[in-house]
Amino acid sequence: MIPLRDANPVRRFPIVTIGLIGACVVAFAYELGTQSTGGDAALERLFRQYALIPADLTAAYGSGSADRTSGQVLTIVTSMFLHGGWLHLIGNMLYLWIFGNNVEDRFGRIRFLLFYLLGGTVAALSQVLVSPGSDVPVIGASGAIAAVLGAYLVLYPGARILSLVFLGFFYQLLQVPAIIVLGLWFLLQLIDGIASLGVESSASGVALFEHIGGFLTGVAIGLVVRSLARRRPRGFGSPDGVGVG
Repeated sequence: MIPLRDANPVRRFPIVTIGLIGACVVAFAYELGTQSTGGDAALERLFRQYALIPADLTAAYGSGSADRTSGQVLTIVTSMFLHGGWLHLIGNMLYLWIFGNNVEDRFGRIRFLLFYLLGGTVAALSQVLVSPGSDVPVIGASGAIAAVLGAYLVLYPGARILSLVFLGFFYQLLQVPAIIVLGLWFLLQLIDGIASLGVESSASGVALFEHIGGFLTGVAIGLVVRSLARRRPRGFGSPDGVGVG
């Protein structure tokens, strides 16, 4: 099941969502330029410098060096803007565009940006906790976007998502509730994540626990926002302050 768009209009232009997409595209263009001029070795060096490497972060924290630790912590943020290929980039940006604009509309622009970075950070640390000794670079916006999906699920469970549904050799376009689209997505991440325990990260190439940690973070924050909206209908997270469609 591949989501294509949602029937959930917004009132405010999603400038932060578009800005994040633009930043990821620019970073990917830089990756392509690095690879074209220096080859795969240059791209590997770039990933080693700016991607999150769990073993390096763990070692830096254990060393007690503030400078070394802060440098590795910074890679949590920089890794969110790197991607491993066209499909990785396009898939992530599609999900961010479909679901990010509504969450931005509900949270407000500054709060959404902080939420996105927080979700991506918790997601990255979730992967580090599961495989602290891994030297495989972790890259991509998937963890932060997973947090967006979790918040969307809580805030708009009944929103209709136009999805491409595959039925064997056939496919069909269907309007599917967000709770089914995102619920199934999380269930697959959870099943694959549990199955991957004890397996080297490079086997699948996907940081599954980053997705799981990010999604659960988004659900938790979404529940808080929904609770605040009920108590203060014109405050943070209020449907009156934004368009929920």
